[in-house]
Amino acid sequence: MNSVRPINPTDIASKVHNREKRRTWKMETLIPILMLAPSLIAIAIFVYGFITWTGYVSLSNWNTLKQDLSFAGLANFKFLFGDFRFQSDLRNTLMFTVLFIAFSMIIGIILAMLIDQKIRAEALFRNIFMFPLALSFVVTGVVWQWILNPTTGVNLLLKGLGIKDGPEWYISTDVIPQVTWGQIEFGLPLAIIAVVIAAVWQQSGFSMAMYLAGLRAIPEELREAARVDGATERQVFFQIILPMLKPVTISMTIILGHVSLKIFDLIYAMTGPGAMFVTDMPGVYMFETTFRGNHYAQGAAIAMIMLIMVSLLIVPYLVSQTRKGES
Repeated sequence: MNSVRPINPTDIASKVHNREKRRTWKMETLIPILMLAPSLIAIAIFVYGFITWTGYVSLSNWNTLKQDLSFAGLANFKFLFGDFRFQSDLRNTLMFTVLFIAFSMIIGIILAMLIDQKIRAEALFRNIFMFPLALSFVVTGVVWQWILNPTTGVNLLLKGLGIKDGPEWYISTDVIPQVTWGQIEFGLPLAIIAVVIAAVWQQSGFSMAMYLAGLRAIPEELREAARVDGATERQVFFQIILPMLKPVTISMTIILGHVSLKIFDLIYAMTGPGAMFVTDMPGVYMFETTFRGNHYAQGAAIAMIMLIMVSLLIVPYLVSQTRKGES
């Protein structure tokens, strides 16, 4: 006679609990995947898919209205690096990036330190300094084009003060110092200074906000302790405040560098390529080459070079942040 095994309520409860646990785990895993899937698919198609397509076109012979995807190797890249305009673009990008980042940060930290003094109407001053950031680069370009026009704006004011020969601003073709590099004169095109002024005016408020947040995160007790130990205000700034603002400075460098390397709308609205391409940028060259010249492969090659420049700036930062997160 077979004995019937008695039912253990504990085993039943354990099985039910494990089943519910597996079901909960599946739901917690499945729901996020389903929620993220549309975005991941869109990114895969419209970002990485288009990057792949652009890279493929850049290696082709498609430089007319008629599609020609036959393999051309690095011919388009070779042409660009030997082209007077593209060499000018690389020079202009370097000079613009250095000046834009440096002055945006310097003005930003000065404004942040002034506001950090608990001044009256602090909110009003913050809004005033942040206002240019609400404008697009197109609007900024149009406004500063008028302000720095050699016949209007600032120069008109200078003429009223008796200064007849005001700066030429963005129409100057002078480059200092005049050092030959390839087909161009390597140095600072004076016309770039006008574009830098407009860009810094718009972005220094953002830099101010970032630095102000960093300053407010530094404990006041730390500064007071340094002062009690005999440190001057200069020593407090350079030995305590500035080192503690390093993460903000790095973030600002990445953000502003990304903006400067792909700048297009400000240049297009304010100066265009300029005489002798003294204010031209890769973004403007890519637009005109692709959509006006119908040189699609060359335009794609410019786009890939711009992508590489931005990657050289951002990827090392992302790698370092990943390593910090793992350690």
